[in-house]
Amino acid sequence: MSRPPGLAGLPGSPGAADPVVLVAHGSRDPRAAEATRALARAVSAARPGTPVLASWLDHTEPGPATVLRDLAAAGHPRAVLVPLLLTAAYHRRVDVPAAVAAAREAGPPIAVRVTDVLGPADGEVDAGLLAGLRRRLGEAGPGRFDGLVLAAAGTRDARARGSVGRVAAALSAGLGVPTRVSYASAAPPAVAAAVARLRARGAGRVAVSAYFLAPGLFHDAVATAARDAGAVAVSAPLTDAPELADLVLRRVDAVSRVAGLTAGP
Repeated sequence: MSRPPGLAGLPGSPGAADPVVLVAHGSRDPRAAEATRALARAVSAARPGTPVLASWLDHTEPGPATVLRDLAAAGHPRAVLVPLLLTAAYHRRVDVPAAVAAAREAGPPIAVRVTDVLGPADGEVDAGLLAGLRRRLGEAGPGRFDGLVLAAAGTRDARARGSVGRVAAALSAGLGVPTRVSYASAAPPAVAAAVARLRARGAGRVAVSAYFLAPGLFHDAVATAARDAGAVAVSAPLTDAPELADLVLRRVDAVSRVAGLTAGP
Protein backbone atom coordinates (compact mmCIF):
# COMPACT_ATOMS: atom_id res chain seq x y z
CA MET A 1 0.00 0.00 0.00
CA SER A 2 1.38 3.44 -0.91
CA ARG A 3 2.02 6.07 1.72
CA PRO A 4 -0.64 8.76 2.17
CA PRO A 5 0.16 12.13 0.57
CA GLY A 6 2.72 14.17 2.49
CA LEU A 7 4.15 11.15 4.31
CA ALA A 8 6.43 9.78 1.61
CA GLY A 9 9.83 8.96 3.02
CA LEU A 10 8.77 9.00 6.67
CA PRO A 11 9.94 5.97 8.62
CA GLY A 12 7.08 3.73 9.67
CA SER A 13 8.98 1.03 11.52
CA PRO A 14 8.38 0.49 15.25
CA GLY A 15 11.94 1.62 16.04
CA ALA A 16 11.61 4.98 14.31
CA ALA A 17 11.21 8.23 16.23
CA ASP A 18 7.61 9.06 17.05
CA PRO A 19 6.30 11.71 14.65
CA VAL A 20 5.57 15.18 16.00
CA VAL A 21 2.38 16.82 14.75
CA LEU A 22 2.15 20.57 15.19
CA VAL A 23 -1.42 21.86 15.24
CA ALA A 24 -2.01 25.57 14.73
CA HIS A 25 -5.22 27.55 14.96
CA GLY A 26 -5.35 28.35 11.24
CA SER A 27 -6.07 31.55 9.36
CA ARG A 28 -7.32 32.75 6.00
CA ASP A 29 -4.06 34.69 5.74
CA PRO A 30 -1.51 32.50 3.88
CA ARG A 31 1.34 34.05 5.89
CA ALA A 32 0.08 32.23 8.98
CA ALA A 33 0.28 28.80 7.37
CA GLU A 34 3.76 29.53 6.08
CA ALA A 35 4.84 30.54 9.58
CA THR A 36 3.64 27.16 10.89
CA ARG A 37 5.51 25.35 8.12
CA ALA A 38 8.63 27.37 8.95
CA LEU A 39 8.37 26.34 12.60
CA ALA A 40 7.95 22.69 11.55
CA ARG A 41 11.14 22.98 9.50
CA ALA A 42 12.97 24.56 12.45
CA VAL A 43 11.84 21.80 14.83
CA SER A 44 12.83 19.14 12.29
CA ALA A 45 16.26 20.71 11.82
CA ALA A 46 16.76 20.82 15.59
CA ARG A 47 15.99 17.10 15.91
CA PRO A 48 17.11 15.21 12.79
CA GLY A 49 15.36 11.91 12.25
CA THR A 50 12.10 12.95 13.87
CA PRO A 51 9.24 13.44 11.40
CA VAL A 52 7.59 16.82 12.04
CA LEU A 53 4.31 17.65 10.31
CA ALA A 54 2.13 20.75 10.37
CA SER A 55 -1.67 20.76 10.70
CA TRP A 56 -4.38 23.32 11.32
CA LEU A 57 -7.70 23.40 13.16
CA ASP A 58 -9.35 25.68 10.60
CA HIS A 59 -8.92 27.38 7.23
CA THR A 60 -5.87 25.36 6.11
CA GLU A 61 -5.45 21.68 5.26
CA PRO A 62 -4.59 19.16 6.49
CA GLY A 63 -6.34 19.01 9.84
CA PRO A 64 -4.74 17.15 12.74
CA ALA A 65 -7.16 14.21 12.54
CA THR A 66 -6.19 13.66 8.90
CA VAL A 67 -2.48 13.80 9.68
CA LEU A 68 -2.85 11.36 12.57
CA ARG A 69 -4.90 8.92 10.47
CA ASP A 70 -2.31 9.12 7.68
CA LEU A 71 0.51 8.45 10.15
CA ALA A 72 -1.33 5.40 11.46
CA ALA A 73 -1.86 4.16 7.90
CA ALA A 74 1.87 4.63 7.25
CA GLY A 75 2.69 2.30 10.13
CA HIS A 76 3.33 4.66 13.04
CA PRO A 77 1.91 3.26 16.29
CA ARG A 78 2.40 6.52 18.22
CA ALA A 79 2.58 10.27 17.67
CA VAL A 80 3.00 13.40 19.76
CA LEU A 81 0.67 16.31 19.09
CA VAL A 82 1.82 19.82 20.04
CA PRO A 83 -0.87 22.54 20.20
CA LEU A 84 0.69 25.70 18.80
CA LEU A 85 -1.36 27.84 21.15
CA LEU A 86 -0.31 30.48 23.66
CA THR A 87 -3.24 29.94 26.03
CA ALA A 88 -5.08 26.81 27.16
CA ALA A 89 -8.49 28.14 26.15
CA TYR A 90 -11.29 26.65 24.02
CA HIS A 91 -9.12 25.31 21.21
CA ARG A 92 -6.92 23.34 23.61
CA ARG A 93 -9.76 22.15 25.80
CA VAL A 94 -12.24 21.24 23.05
CA ASP A 95 -10.91 21.29 19.48
CA VAL A 96 -7.65 19.45 20.05
CA PRO A 97 -9.19 16.52 22.00
CA ALA A 98 -11.95 16.32 19.37
CA ALA A 99 -9.34 16.00 16.60
CA VAL A 100 -7.57 13.20 18.47
CA ALA A 101 -10.88 11.41 19.03
CA ALA A 102 -11.76 11.76 15.34
CA ALA A 103 -8.42 10.23 14.35
CA ARG A 104 -9.14 7.19 16.50
CA GLU A 105 -12.61 6.59 15.08
CA ALA A 106 -11.43 5.15 11.76
CA GLY A 107 -8.37 3.45 10.40
CA PRO A 108 -5.49 1.74 12.21
CA PRO A 109 -5.02 2.55 15.89
CA ILE A 110 -2.50 5.18 16.94
CA ALA A 111 -1.56 6.29 20.46
CA VAL A 112 -1.47 10.08 20.69
CA ARG A 113 0.21 12.04 23.47
CA VAL A 114 -0.83 15.71 23.60
CA THR A 115 1.57 18.24 25.09
CA ASP A 116 0.93 21.41 27.01
CA VAL A 117 0.39 24.58 24.99
CA LEU A 118 3.38 26.85 24.43
CA GLY A 119 2.09 29.49 26.83
CA PRO A 120 2.25 29.13 30.61
CA ALA A 121 1.72 25.57 31.80
CA ASP A 122 0.78 24.92 35.43
CA GLY A 123 1.19 28.63 36.07
CA GLU A 124 4.83 28.71 34.98
CA VAL A 125 6.08 30.96 32.18
CA ASP A 126 8.72 29.15 30.17
CA ALA A 127 12.09 30.91 30.02
CA GLY A 128 12.42 29.99 26.34
CA LEU A 129 9.13 31.70 25.51
CA LEU A 130 10.34 34.85 27.25
CA ALA A 131 13.67 34.65 25.41
CA GLY A 132 11.86 34.39 22.08
CA LEU A 133 9.74 37.44 22.89
CA ARG A 134 12.87 39.37 23.90
CA ARG A 135 14.57 38.30 20.67
CA ARG A 136 11.74 39.69 18.57
CA LEU A 137 11.72 42.91 20.63
CA GLY A 138 15.43 43.34 20.00
CA GLU A 139 14.87 42.87 16.28
CA ALA A 140 12.04 45.42 16.22
CA GLY A 141 14.26 48.46 16.56
CA PRO A 142 17.30 49.89 18.27
CA GLY A 143 17.27 51.86 21.48
CA ARG A 144 15.80 51.38 24.92
CA PHE A 145 12.19 51.73 25.91
CA ASP A 146 10.63 52.58 29.26
CA GLY A 147 7.20 51.01 28.82
CA LEU A 148 6.00 47.80 27.22
CA VAL A 149 2.65 46.46 25.99
CA LEU A 150 2.20 42.72 25.53
CA ALA A 151 -0.32 42.50 22.70
CA ALA A 152 -2.26 39.21 22.53
CA ALA A 153 -4.99 37.98 20.21
CA GLY A 154 -7.65 37.95 22.92
CA THR A 155 -10.01 35.51 24.57
CA ARG A 156 -13.14 35.52 26.71
CA ASP A 157 -11.62 32.85 28.95
CA ALA A 158 -10.59 34.54 32.20
CA ARG A 159 -8.03 31.85 33.03
CA ALA A 160 -6.42 32.24 29.63
CA ARG A 161 -6.23 36.01 30.11
CA GLY A 162 -4.61 35.33 33.46
CA SER A 163 -1.88 33.35 31.72
CA VAL A 164 -1.22 36.27 29.38
CA GLY A 165 -0.93 38.48 32.45
CA ARG A 166 1.68 36.13 33.88
CA VAL A 167 3.76 36.45 30.72
CA ALA A 168 3.50 40.24 30.91
CA ALA A 169 4.57 40.20 34.58
CA ALA A 170 7.56 37.98 33.76
CA LEU A 171 8.61 40.26 30.91
CA SER A 172 8.24 43.30 33.15
CA ALA A 173 10.42 41.74 35.83
CA GLY A 174 13.08 40.65 33.37
CA LEU A 175 13.25 43.91 31.45
CA GLY A 176 12.70 46.25 34.39
CA VAL A 177 9.96 48.27 32.70
CA PRO A 178 6.23 48.69 33.44
CA THR A 179 4.22 46.35 31.24
CA ARG A 180 0.55 46.23 30.33
CA VAL A 181 -1.52 43.67 28.46
CA SER A 182 -3.70 44.44 25.45
CA TYR A 183 -5.95 42.34 23.24
CA ALA A 184 -6.77 42.46 19.55
CA SER A 185 -10.27 41.06 20.15
CA ALA A 186 -12.68 39.64 22.71
CA ALA A 187 -11.43 41.66 25.71
CA PRO A 188 -10.20 45.16 26.57
CA PRO A 189 -7.98 47.07 26.52
CA ALA A 190 -7.00 47.54 22.90
CA VAL A 191 -3.35 48.17 22.15
CA ALA A 192 -3.82 51.90 21.49
CA ALA A 193 -5.41 52.37 24.92
CA ALA A 194 -2.61 50.42 26.62
CA VAL A 195 0.08 52.46 24.85
CA ALA A 196 -1.70 55.71 25.70
CA ARG A 197 -2.00 54.72 29.36
CA LEU A 198 1.72 54.06 29.68
CA ARG A 199 2.55 57.33 27.93
CA ALA A 200 0.18 59.20 30.22
CA ARG A 201 2.06 57.77 33.20
CA GLY A 202 5.38 59.10 31.98
CA ALA A 203 6.76 56.45 29.63
CA GLY A 204 8.39 58.33 26.79
CA ARG A 205 9.30 55.31 24.65
CA VAL A 206 6.73 52.53 24.61
CA ALA A 207 7.34 49.30 22.70
CA VAL A 208 4.84 46.57 21.86
CA SER A 209 5.69 42.89 22.18
CA ALA A 210 3.52 40.84 19.85
CA TYR A 211 2.27 37.75 21.67
CA PHE A 212 1.47 36.01 18.40
CA LEU A 213 2.85 32.87 16.82
CA ALA A 214 2.20 33.95 13.24
CA PRO A 215 1.49 37.04 11.16
CA GLY A 216 -2.03 37.86 10.06
CA LEU A 217 -4.77 40.45 10.24
CA PHE A 218 -4.65 40.69 14.04
CA HIS A 219 -0.92 41.42 14.09
CA ASP A 220 -1.28 43.90 11.22
CA ALA A 221 -4.04 45.76 13.09
CA VAL A 222 -2.04 45.77 16.33
CA ALA A 223 1.05 47.15 14.60
CA THR A 224 -0.87 49.95 12.88
CA ALA A 225 -2.84 50.96 15.99
CA ALA A 226 0.24 50.85 18.22
CA ARG A 227 2.29 53.08 15.97
CA ASP A 228 -0.62 55.50 15.55
CA ALA A 229 -0.79 55.69 19.36
CA GLY A 230 2.91 56.57 19.57
CA ALA A 231 4.66 53.23 20.11
CA VAL A 232 8.30 53.37 19.02
CA ALA A 233 8.52 49.68 18.04
CA VAL A 234 6.28 46.68 17.45
CA SER A 235 7.85 43.24 17.41
CA ALA A 236 7.20 40.55 14.82
CA PRO A 237 5.39 37.33 15.74
CA LEU A 238 7.46 34.48 17.15
CA THR A 239 7.07 32.30 14.00
CA ASP A 240 10.19 30.07 13.80
CA ALA A 241 12.35 31.69 16.49
CA PRO A 242 14.93 29.14 17.67
CA GLU A 243 13.69 29.52 21.24
CA LEU A 244 10.21 28.51 20.08
CA ALA A 245 11.49 25.42 18.26
CA ASP A 246 13.38 24.47 21.42
CA LEU A 247 10.23 24.97 23.51
CA VAL A 248 8.27 22.69 21.17
CA LEU A 249 10.84 19.94 21.64
CA ARG A 250 10.87 20.35 25.41
CA ARG A 251 7.09 20.00 25.43
CA VAL A 252 7.52 16.81 23.37
CA ASP A 253 10.20 15.47 25.72
CA ALA A 254 8.03 16.21 28.77
CA VAL A 255 5.16 13.98 27.62
CA SER A 256 7.60 11.35 26.40
CA ARG A 257 9.22 11.17 29.85
CA VAL A 258 5.82 10.80 31.48
CA ALA A 259 4.91 8.03 29.04
CA GLY A 260 8.17 6.25 29.83
CA LEU A 261 7.61 6.48 33.57
CA THR A 262 4.04 5.16 33.35
CA ALA A 263 4.64 2.42 30.79
CA GLY A 264 4.30 -1.11 32.08
CA PRO A 265 6.97 -3.82 31.69
